[in-house]
Amino acid sequence: MAKFNMAKEKVKMPEQDPNVRNKNFKEVSLGYTLEMAKEESKRCLHCKNAPCKNGCPVSVNIPEFITEILNDDLDKAYDIISATNNLPAICGRVCPQENQCEGLCTRLKTGEAVGIGRLERFVADYHMNKKYNKPVEVTSTGIKVAVVGSGPSGLTCAADLAKSGYKVTLFEAFHTAGGVLMYGIPEFRLPKTLVQKELKNVIGLGVKLQRNTIVGRTLSLNELFEEGFEAIYLSTGAGLPKFLNIPGENLNGVYSANEFLTRINLMKAYKFPDYDTPVNIGKKVCIVGGGNVAMDAARSAKRLGSDVTVVYRRGFEEMPARKEESEHAKEEGINFLNLHNPVEIIGDENKWVKAVKVEKMELGEADKSGRRRPKPTGKYEEVEFDTVIIAIGQSPNPLIKQTNKDIKTENWGGIIIDDTTTQTSKEAVFAGGDAVTGAATVILAMGAGKKAAEQIDLYIKNKHKEK
Repeated sequence: MAKFNMAKEKVKMPEQDPNVRNKNFKEVSLGYTLEMAKEESKRCLHCKNAPCKNGCPVSVNIPEFITEILNDDLDKAYDIISATNNLPAICGRVCPQENQCEGLCTRLKTGEAVGIGRLERFVADYHMNKKYNKPVEVTSTGIKVAVVGSGPSGLTCAADLAKSGYKVTLFEAFHTAGGVLMYGIPEFRLPKTLVQKELKNVIGLGVKLQRNTIVGRTLSLNELFEEGFEAIYLSTGAGLPKFLNIPGENLNGVYSANEFLTRINLMKAYKFPDYDTPVNIGKKVCIVGGGNVAMDAARSAKRLGSDVTVVYRRGFEEMPARKEESEHAKEEGINFLNLHNPVEIIGDENKWVKAVKVEKMELGEADKSGRRRPKPTGKYEEVEFDTVIIAIGQSPNPLIKQTNKDIKTENWGGIIIDDTTTQTSKEAVFAGGDAVTGAATVILAMGAGKKAAEQIDLYIKNKHKEK
Protein backbone atom coordinates (compact mmCIF):
# COMPACT_ATOMS: atom_id res chain seq x y z
CA MET A 1 0.00 0.00 0.00
CA ALA A 2 1.30 3.44 -0.91
CA LYS A 3 2.19 5.89 1.83
CA PHE A 4 -0.60 8.07 3.17
CA ASN A 5 -0.87 11.68 2.08
CA MET A 6 -1.65 13.56 5.29
CA ALA A 7 -2.20 16.94 3.61
CA LYS A 8 -5.14 18.74 5.19
CA GLU A 9 -6.51 19.96 1.87
CA LYS A 10 -7.73 18.04 -1.18
CA VAL A 11 -5.62 17.96 -4.30
CA LYS A 12 -6.92 21.01 -6.19
CA MET A 13 -8.94 20.28 -9.29
CA PRO A 14 -8.04 22.36 -12.38
CA GLU A 15 -10.75 24.81 -13.45
CA GLN A 16 -11.35 27.31 -16.23
CA ASP A 17 -10.44 30.87 -15.27
CA PRO A 18 -13.60 32.62 -13.95
CA ASN A 19 -13.32 35.50 -16.44
CA VAL A 20 -13.08 33.03 -19.31
CA ARG A 21 -15.68 30.48 -18.26
CA ASN A 22 -18.37 33.10 -17.54
CA LYS A 23 -18.50 33.68 -21.30
CA ASN A 24 -18.81 30.03 -22.38
CA PHE A 25 -20.78 26.91 -21.48
CA LYS A 26 -17.80 24.54 -21.41
CA GLU A 27 -17.32 22.48 -18.26
CA VAL A 28 -15.95 24.56 -15.39
CA SER A 29 -14.09 21.82 -13.49
CA LEU A 30 -11.63 20.00 -15.72
CA GLY A 31 -11.05 16.81 -13.71
CA TYR A 32 -8.02 15.06 -12.22
CA THR A 33 -5.09 13.60 -14.09
CA LEU A 34 -3.97 10.09 -13.06
CA GLU A 35 -1.20 11.59 -10.94
CA MET A 36 -3.64 13.88 -9.14
CA ALA A 37 -6.11 11.05 -8.57
CA LYS A 38 -3.43 8.82 -7.07
CA GLU A 39 -2.17 11.61 -4.82
CA GLU A 40 -5.72 12.31 -3.57
CA SER A 41 -6.34 8.58 -3.12
CA LYS A 42 -3.41 8.48 -0.68
CA ARG A 43 -5.41 10.76 1.64
CA CYS A 44 -7.90 7.92 2.28
CA LEU A 45 -7.27 6.21 5.64
CA HIS A 46 -9.24 3.06 4.63
CA CYS A 47 -11.21 3.07 7.88
CA LYS A 48 -12.48 -0.35 8.91
CA ASN A 49 -16.03 0.88 9.49
CA ALA A 50 -16.04 2.94 6.23
CA PRO A 51 -18.29 5.79 7.43
CA CYS A 52 -18.17 7.30 3.93
CA LYS A 53 -20.00 4.28 2.51
CA ASN A 54 -22.79 4.75 5.05
CA GLY A 55 -23.27 8.28 3.75
CA CYS A 56 -23.75 7.16 0.14
CA PRO A 57 -27.43 6.73 -0.85
CA VAL A 58 -26.46 3.97 -3.30
CA SER A 59 -23.83 2.37 -1.01
CA VAL A 60 -20.77 2.59 -3.25
CA ASN A 61 -17.85 0.71 -1.66
CA ILE A 62 -15.68 3.80 -1.51
CA PRO A 63 -12.47 2.57 0.18
CA GLU A 64 -12.29 -0.40 -2.19
CA PHE A 65 -12.49 1.64 -5.38
CA ILE A 66 -9.96 4.13 -4.03
CA THR A 67 -7.58 1.24 -3.29
CA GLU A 68 -7.80 0.13 -6.93
CA ILE A 69 -6.82 3.61 -8.12
CA LEU A 70 -3.62 3.22 -6.09
CA ASN A 71 -3.18 -0.26 -7.59
CA ASP A 72 -3.43 1.20 -11.12
CA ASP A 73 -6.46 -0.99 -11.80
CA LEU A 74 -8.99 1.58 -12.98
CA ASP A 75 -11.16 -1.07 -14.63
CA LYS A 76 -11.63 -2.80 -11.28
CA ALA A 77 -12.26 0.56 -9.60
CA TYR A 78 -15.04 1.21 -12.12
CA ASP A 79 -16.53 -2.25 -11.60
CA ILE A 80 -16.72 -1.58 -7.85
CA ILE A 81 -18.45 1.78 -8.36
CA SER A 82 -20.85 0.59 -11.06
CA ALA A 83 -21.90 -2.44 -9.01
CA THR A 84 -24.22 -0.09 -7.11
CA ASN A 85 -24.10 3.19 -9.06
CA ASN A 86 -25.44 3.17 -12.63
CA LEU A 87 -24.53 6.83 -13.32
CA PRO A 88 -21.05 7.39 -11.83
CA ALA A 89 -19.84 10.10 -14.25
CA ILE A 90 -22.94 12.14 -13.40
CA CYS A 91 -22.73 11.58 -9.65
CA GLY A 92 -19.06 12.52 -9.61
CA ARG A 93 -20.07 15.94 -10.93
CA VAL A 94 -23.40 16.89 -9.33
CA CYS A 95 -23.72 14.94 -6.07
CA PRO A 96 -23.54 17.05 -2.89
CA GLN A 97 -20.76 14.83 -1.55
CA GLU A 98 -20.04 17.31 1.22
CA ASN A 99 -23.37 16.39 2.83
CA GLN A 100 -23.15 12.67 2.16
CA CYS A 101 -20.07 10.45 1.76
CA GLU A 102 -17.52 13.22 2.31
CA GLY A 103 -19.59 14.60 5.17
CA LEU A 104 -18.77 11.45 7.17
CA CYS A 105 -15.11 11.19 6.17
CA THR A 106 -12.69 10.70 9.09
CA ARG A 107 -10.26 13.19 7.54
CA LEU A 108 -12.71 16.01 8.40
CA LYS A 109 -11.40 15.84 11.98
CA THR A 110 -8.14 17.46 10.90
CA GLY A 111 -8.93 19.13 7.56
CA GLU A 112 -10.86 18.54 4.35
CA ALA A 113 -12.52 15.25 3.49
CA VAL A 114 -11.08 12.96 0.85
CA GLY A 115 -12.24 14.13 -2.61
CA ILE A 116 -14.48 11.12 -3.14
CA GLY A 117 -16.62 12.81 -5.79
CA ARG A 118 -13.56 13.91 -7.75
CA LEU A 119 -12.13 10.40 -7.64
CA GLU A 120 -15.44 8.86 -8.74
CA ARG A 121 -15.57 11.28 -11.66
CA PHE A 122 -11.98 10.43 -12.62
CA VAL A 123 -12.67 6.68 -12.72
CA ALA A 124 -15.98 7.11 -14.56
CA ASP A 125 -14.43 9.39 -17.17
CA TYR A 126 -11.59 6.93 -17.71
CA HIS A 127 -14.11 4.16 -18.36
CA MET A 128 -16.27 6.35 -20.60
CA ASN A 129 -13.28 7.28 -22.77
CA LYS A 130 -12.28 3.66 -23.37
CA LYS A 131 -12.76 2.48 -26.96
CA TYR A 132 -14.10 -0.92 -25.84
CA ASN A 133 -16.37 -1.70 -22.92
CA LYS A 134 -17.32 -5.27 -22.13
CA PRO A 135 -21.08 -5.74 -22.62
CA VAL A 136 -23.15 -6.74 -19.59
CA GLU A 137 -24.72 -10.17 -20.02
CA VAL A 138 -28.34 -10.40 -18.88
CA THR A 139 -30.64 -13.44 -18.84
CA SER A 140 -34.20 -12.34 -19.54
CA THR A 141 -37.15 -13.50 -17.45
CA GLY A 142 -39.59 -12.26 -20.08
CA ILE A 143 -41.53 -10.29 -17.44
CA LYS A 144 -42.40 -6.72 -18.45
CA VAL A 145 -41.99 -3.70 -16.16
CA ALA A 146 -42.75 -0.07 -17.05
CA VAL A 147 -40.72 2.86 -15.73
CA VAL A 148 -42.31 6.28 -16.19
CA GLY A 149 -39.79 9.12 -16.38
CA SER A 150 -36.16 8.88 -17.52
CA GLY A 151 -34.53 11.09 -14.91
CA PRO A 152 -31.95 9.75 -12.42
CA SER A 153 -34.50 7.75 -10.40
CA GLY A 154 -36.09 6.16 -13.46
CA LEU A 155 -32.75 5.36 -15.09
CA THR A 156 -31.47 3.72 -11.91
CA CYS A 157 -34.61 1.65 -11.41
CA ALA A 158 -34.67 0.62 -15.09
CA ALA A 159 -31.00 -0.40 -15.07
CA ASP A 160 -31.27 -2.48 -11.88
CA LEU A 161 -34.43 -4.22 -13.10
CA ALA A 162 -32.81 -4.94 -16.47
CA LYS A 163 -29.79 -6.46 -14.73
CA SER A 164 -32.24 -8.73 -12.89
CA GLY A 165 -33.63 -9.94 -16.21
CA TYR A 166 -36.83 -7.90 -16.57
CA LYS A 167 -38.00 -6.51 -19.92
CA VAL A 168 -38.07 -2.83 -19.04
CA THR A 169 -39.68 -0.06 -21.08
CA LEU A 170 -38.72 3.47 -20.11
CA PHE A 171 -41.41 6.04 -20.95
CA GLU A 172 -40.31 9.66 -21.43
CA ALA A 173 -42.59 12.64 -22.11
CA PHE A 174 -39.93 14.75 -23.84
CA HIS A 175 -38.17 14.12 -27.15
CA THR A 176 -34.89 13.73 -25.26
CA ALA A 177 -34.38 11.27 -22.40
CA GLY A 178 -32.55 12.08 -19.19
CA GLY A 179 -35.04 14.18 -17.25
CA VAL A 180 -33.55 16.89 -15.04
CA LEU A 181 -30.06 15.73 -16.07
CA MET A 182 -30.80 17.02 -19.57
CA TYR A 183 -33.19 19.94 -19.09
CA GLY A 184 -32.35 21.20 -15.59
CA ILE A 185 -28.58 21.16 -15.06
CA PRO A 186 -26.48 23.52 -17.22
CA GLU A 187 -23.92 22.30 -19.73
CA PHE A 188 -21.04 23.85 -17.78
CA ARG A 189 -21.83 21.59 -14.80
CA LEU A 190 -22.99 18.47 -16.63
CA PRO A 191 -22.23 18.07 -20.36
CA LYS A 192 -25.15 16.68 -22.34
CA THR A 193 -22.97 14.29 -24.33
CA LEU A 194 -21.90 12.70 -21.05
CA VAL A 195 -25.53 12.22 -19.94
CA GLN A 196 -26.35 10.57 -23.25
CA LYS A 197 -23.38 8.20 -22.89
CA GLU A 198 -24.62 7.15 -19.44
CA LEU A 199 -28.11 6.72 -20.91
CA LYS A 200 -26.64 4.57 -23.68
CA ASN A 201 -25.15 2.29 -21.01
CA VAL A 202 -28.62 1.81 -19.50
CA ILE A 203 -30.19 1.15 -22.90
CA GLY A 204 -27.37 -1.34 -23.53
CA LEU A 205 -28.77 -3.49 -20.75
CA GLY A 206 -31.80 -4.18 -22.95
CA VAL A 207 -34.00 -1.32 -21.74
CA LYS A 208 -36.46 -0.07 -24.38
CA LEU A 209 -36.86 3.71 -24.53
CA GLN A 210 -40.19 5.17 -25.66
CA ARG A 211 -40.03 8.97 -25.97
CA ASN A 212 -42.75 11.56 -26.63
CA THR A 213 -45.13 9.55 -24.47
CA ILE A 214 -47.02 11.24 -21.65
CA VAL A 215 -48.26 8.55 -19.29
CA GLY A 216 -51.60 9.85 -18.06
CA ARG A 217 -52.41 11.33 -21.47
CA THR A 218 -50.89 9.24 -24.28
CA LEU A 219 -51.30 6.09 -22.21
CA SER A 220 -53.02 5.47 -18.88
CA LEU A 221 -51.63 3.26 -16.14
CA ASN A 222 -54.45 0.77 -16.73
CA GLU A 223 -53.57 0.61 -20.42
CA LEU A 224 -49.98 -0.24 -19.48
CA PHE A 225 -51.25 -3.14 -17.37
CA GLU A 226 -53.42 -4.23 -20.30
CA GLU A 227 -50.28 -4.29 -22.46
CA GLY A 228 -48.80 -6.89 -20.12
CA PHE A 229 -46.66 -4.86 -17.73
CA GLU A 230 -46.69 -6.54 -14.32
CA ALA A 231 -45.45 -3.51 -12.39
CA ILE A 232 -45.03 0.22 -12.97
CA TYR A 233 -42.53 2.61 -11.38
CA LEU A 234 -43.47 6.29 -11.31
CA SER A 235 -40.45 8.61 -11.38
CA THR A 236 -42.06 11.68 -12.90
CA GLY A 237 -39.99 14.17 -10.93
CA ALA A 238 -40.80 17.64 -9.67
CA GLY A 239 -41.35 19.72 -12.77
CA LEU A 240 -44.03 22.13 -11.52
CA PRO A 241 -42.37 25.47 -10.63
CA LYS A 242 -43.33 27.45 -7.54
CA PHE A 243 -43.96 31.19 -7.74
CA LEU A 244 -43.88 34.10 -5.31
CA ASN A 245 -47.56 35.05 -5.72
CA ILE A 246 -46.75 38.75 -5.75
CA PRO A 247 -48.07 41.51 -8.04
CA GLY A 248 -46.40 41.61 -11.45
CA GLU A 249 -45.49 37.95 -11.88
CA ASN A 250 -47.50 37.84 -15.13
CA LEU A 251 -45.45 40.59 -16.77
CA ASN A 252 -43.38 39.93 -19.88
CA GLY A 253 -39.83 39.10 -18.92
CA VAL A 254 -40.70 36.89 -15.94
CA TYR A 255 -39.58 33.25 -16.17
CA SER A 256 -39.62 30.29 -13.88
CA ALA A 257 -36.10 28.87 -13.57
CA ASN A 258 -37.54 25.59 -14.84
CA GLU A 259 -38.64 27.19 -18.14
CA PHE A 260 -35.46 29.25 -18.47
CA LEU A 261 -33.10 26.30 -17.99
CA THR A 262 -35.21 24.02 -20.20
CA ARG A 263 -35.02 26.53 -23.05
CA ILE A 264 -31.26 26.78 -22.66
CA ASN A 265 -30.64 23.03 -22.32
CA LEU A 266 -33.14 21.28 -24.61
CA MET A 267 -33.27 24.09 -27.17
CA LYS A 268 -29.47 24.36 -27.17
CA ALA A 269 -29.05 28.03 -26.28
CA TYR A 270 -25.75 26.93 -24.72
CA LYS A 271 -24.44 26.45 -28.28
CA PHE A 272 -24.87 30.12 -29.15
CA PRO A 273 -24.39 31.60 -31.70
CA ASP A 274 -24.90 28.38 -33.68
CA TYR A 275 -28.49 28.03 -32.41
CA ASP A 276 -31.04 30.85 -32.60
CA THR A 277 -32.87 29.85 -29.44
CA PRO A 278 -35.88 31.91 -28.29
CA VAL A 279 -34.63 33.02 -24.88
CA ASN A 280 -35.59 36.68 -24.55
CA ILE A 281 -33.24 37.72 -21.77
CA GLY A 282 -32.51 41.31 -20.86
CA LYS A 283 -29.42 43.25 -19.85
CA LYS A 284 -30.20 43.33 -16.11
CA VAL A 285 -31.45 40.03 -14.72
CA CYS A 286 -32.86 39.34 -11.25
CA ILE A 287 -32.66 35.75 -9.96
CA VAL A 288 -34.95 35.13 -6.98
CA GLY A 289 -33.77 32.29 -4.71
CA GLY A 290 -30.66 30.88 -3.08
CA GLY A 291 -30.52 27.20 -4.02
CA ASN A 292 -28.60 25.25 -6.65
CA VAL A 293 -31.23 25.98 -9.31
CA ALA A 294 -30.90 29.70 -8.61
CA MET A 295 -27.11 29.43 -9.07
CA ASP A 296 -27.60 27.47 -12.30
CA ALA A 297 -29.99 30.11 -13.66
CA ALA A 298 -27.76 32.99 -12.59
CA ARG A 299 -24.60 31.52 -14.09
CA SER A 300 -26.43 30.64 -17.32
CA ALA A 301 -27.81 34.18 -17.67
CA LYS A 302 -24.31 35.57 -17.09
CA ARG A 303 -22.98 33.42 -19.92
CA LEU A 304 -25.68 34.80 -22.22
CA GLY A 305 -24.26 38.29 -21.63
CA SER A 306 -26.45 39.71 -18.86
CA ASP A 307 -25.60 41.62 -15.69
CA VAL A 308 -27.03 39.23 -13.07
CA THR A 309 -28.07 39.78 -9.45
CA VAL A 310 -29.26 37.05 -7.09
CA VAL A 311 -31.87 38.35 -4.63
CA TYR A 312 -32.21 36.19 -1.53
CA ARG A 313 -34.02 36.85 1.73
CA ARG A 314 -31.30 35.38 3.98
CA GLY A 315 -27.56 36.01 4.13
CA PHE A 316 -24.96 34.53 1.76
CA GLU A 317 -23.84 31.96 4.34
CA GLU A 318 -27.44 30.75 4.83
CA MET A 319 -27.98 30.03 1.13
CA PRO A 320 -28.99 26.37 0.56
CA ALA A 321 -26.92 26.08 -2.64
CA ARG A 322 -23.77 23.98 -2.53
CA LYS A 323 -20.92 26.19 -1.35
CA GLU A 324 -18.94 25.28 -4.46
CA GLU A 325 -21.75 26.56 -6.70
CA SER A 326 -22.32 29.84 -4.86
CA GLU A 327 -18.57 30.51 -4.68
CA HIS A 328 -18.23 29.75 -8.40
CA ALA A 329 -21.08 32.19 -9.09
CA LYS A 330 -19.36 34.91 -7.05
CA GLU A 331 -16.06 34.28 -8.88
CA GLU A 332 -17.84 34.62 -12.22
CA GLY A 333 -19.15 38.10 -11.44
CA ILE A 334 -22.67 37.36 -10.23
CA ASN A 335 -23.97 40.09 -7.88
CA PHE A 336 -25.70 39.13 -4.62
CA LEU A 337 -28.40 41.20 -2.95
CA ASN A 338 -28.84 39.25 0.28
CA LEU A 339 -31.29 39.99 3.08
CA HIS A 340 -33.82 41.33 0.57
CA ASN A 341 -37.18 39.86 -0.41
CA PRO A 342 -39.16 40.76 -3.58
CA VAL A 343 -42.66 42.03 -2.85
CA GLU A 344 -43.65 43.35 -6.30
CA ILE A 345 -42.47 43.21 -9.91
CA ILE A 346 -43.05 46.57 -11.60
CA GLY A 347 -43.79 46.86 -15.31
CA ASP A 348 -43.62 49.60 -17.94
CA GLU A 349 -46.38 50.82 -20.25
CA ASN A 350 -45.82 47.78 -22.52
CA LYS A 351 -46.16 45.34 -19.60
CA TRP A 352 -42.46 44.44 -19.59
CA VAL A 353 -40.46 44.21 -16.38
CA LYS A 354 -38.69 47.45 -15.47
CA ALA A 355 -37.95 47.04 -11.73
CA VAL A 356 -38.39 44.87 -8.65
CA LYS A 357 -39.58 46.28 -5.34
CA VAL A 358 -37.74 44.56 -2.48
CA GLU A 359 -38.09 44.69 1.29
CA LYS A 360 -34.97 44.71 3.43
CA MET A 361 -34.85 41.75 5.83
CA GLU A 362 -32.96 40.95 9.04
CA LEU A 363 -32.17 37.58 10.58
CA GLY A 364 -34.09 36.45 13.66
CA GLU A 365 -34.19 33.17 15.58
CA ALA A 366 -33.28 29.85 13.93
CA ASP A 367 -36.09 27.83 12.29
CA LYS A 368 -36.46 24.02 11.97
CA SER A 369 -33.73 23.93 9.30
CA GLY A 370 -31.25 25.47 11.75
CA ARG A 371 -30.97 28.64 9.70
CA ARG A 372 -31.93 32.00 11.18
CA ARG A 373 -35.39 33.05 10.04
CA PRO A 374 -35.63 36.23 7.90
CA LYS A 375 -37.76 39.01 9.41
CA PRO A 376 -39.25 41.94 7.47
CA THR A 377 -38.10 45.44 8.43
CA GLY A 378 -40.71 47.54 6.59
CA LYS A 379 -37.96 49.25 4.58
CA TYR A 380 -38.38 49.09 0.79
CA GLU A 381 -36.48 50.04 -2.34
CA GLU A 382 -36.92 49.59 -6.10
CA VAL A 383 -34.11 47.99 -8.09
CA GLU A 384 -34.01 48.31 -11.88
CA PHE A 385 -34.25 44.98 -13.77
CA ASP A 386 -35.66 43.97 -17.15
CA THR A 387 -35.85 40.20 -16.55
CA VAL A 388 -36.87 38.22 -13.46
CA ILE A 389 -36.23 34.49 -13.03
CA ILE A 390 -38.02 32.78 -10.12
CA ALA A 391 -36.01 29.91 -8.58
CA ILE A 392 -37.72 29.10 -5.28
CA GLY A 393 -38.42 25.40 -5.80
CA GLN A 394 -40.56 22.90 -7.70
CA SER A 395 -43.44 20.58 -6.86
CA PRO A 396 -44.19 17.09 -8.23
CA ASN A 397 -45.76 16.84 -11.67
CA PRO A 398 -49.54 16.98 -11.05
CA LEU A 399 -50.53 14.84 -14.04
CA ILE A 400 -50.48 11.48 -12.23
CA LYS A 401 -52.64 12.94 -9.47
CA GLN A 402 -55.08 14.45 -11.97
CA THR A 403 -55.48 11.30 -14.07
CA ASN A 404 -55.32 8.57 -11.39
CA LYS A 405 -57.77 9.17 -8.59
CA ASP A 406 -56.88 5.81 -7.01
CA ILE A 407 -53.30 6.97 -6.32
CA LYS A 408 -53.18 8.90 -3.06
CA THR A 409 -51.07 12.05 -2.83
CA GLU A 410 -50.09 14.59 -0.21
CA ASN A 411 -51.85 17.97 -0.25
CA TRP A 412 -48.74 19.49 -1.81
CA GLY A 413 -48.70 16.89 -4.60
CA GLY A 414 -46.21 14.23 -3.50
CA ILE A 415 -47.22 10.63 -4.23
CA ILE A 416 -47.82 8.69 -1.01
CA ILE A 417 -45.96 5.38 -0.82
CA ASP A 418 -45.38 2.65 1.72
CA ASP A 419 -41.93 3.46 3.12
CA THR A 420 -40.94 -0.21 3.15
CA THR A 421 -42.29 -1.45 -0.17
CA THR A 422 -42.32 1.88 -2.10
CA GLN A 423 -45.74 0.81 -3.42
CA THR A 424 -48.49 3.40 -3.91
CA SER A 425 -52.16 2.96 -3.02
CA LYS A 426 -52.67 1.36 -6.45
CA GLU A 427 -51.71 -2.32 -6.70
CA ALA A 428 -48.43 -2.98 -8.55
CA VAL A 429 -47.68 0.74 -8.95
CA PHE A 430 -44.53 1.94 -7.20
CA ALA A 431 -43.06 5.44 -6.96
CA GLY A 432 -39.93 7.27 -5.86
CA GLY A 433 -37.63 10.23 -6.31
CA ASP A 434 -38.84 13.83 -6.52
CA ALA A 435 -42.38 12.65 -7.39
CA VAL A 436 -42.58 11.44 -3.77
CA THR A 437 -40.25 13.74 -1.83
CA GLY A 438 -40.46 16.95 -3.82
CA ALA A 439 -37.32 18.46 -5.38
CA ALA A 440 -34.20 16.83 -3.91
CA THR A 441 -30.77 15.70 -5.14
CA VAL A 442 -29.84 13.45 -8.05
CA ILE A 443 -28.26 10.83 -5.80
CA LEU A 444 -31.25 10.65 -3.44
CA ALA A 445 -33.48 10.09 -6.46
CA MET A 446 -31.12 7.33 -7.58
CA GLY A 447 -31.26 5.75 -4.14
CA ALA A 448 -35.05 5.73 -4.35
CA GLY A 449 -34.90 4.09 -7.78
CA LYS A 450 -32.55 1.42 -6.48
CA LYS A 451 -34.81 0.63 -3.52
CA ALA A 452 -37.88 0.51 -5.78
CA ALA A 453 -36.14 -1.94 -8.14
CA GLU A 454 -35.47 -4.27 -5.21
CA GLN A 455 -39.07 -4.04 -4.04
CA ILE A 456 -40.53 -4.54 -7.53
CA ASP A 457 -38.34 -7.61 -7.97
CA LEU A 458 -39.56 -8.96 -4.61
CA TYR A 459 -43.19 -8.14 -5.44
CA ILE A 460 -43.10 -9.94 -8.80
CA LYS A 461 -41.29 -12.98 -7.41
CA ASN A 462 -43.84 -13.32 -4.60
CA LYS A 463 -46.67 -12.90 -7.07
CA HIS A 464 -45.33 -15.70 -9.25
CA LYS A 465 -44.78 -17.97 -6.24
CA GLU A 466 -48.48 -17.67 -5.40
CA LYS A 467 -49.35 -18.87 -8.88
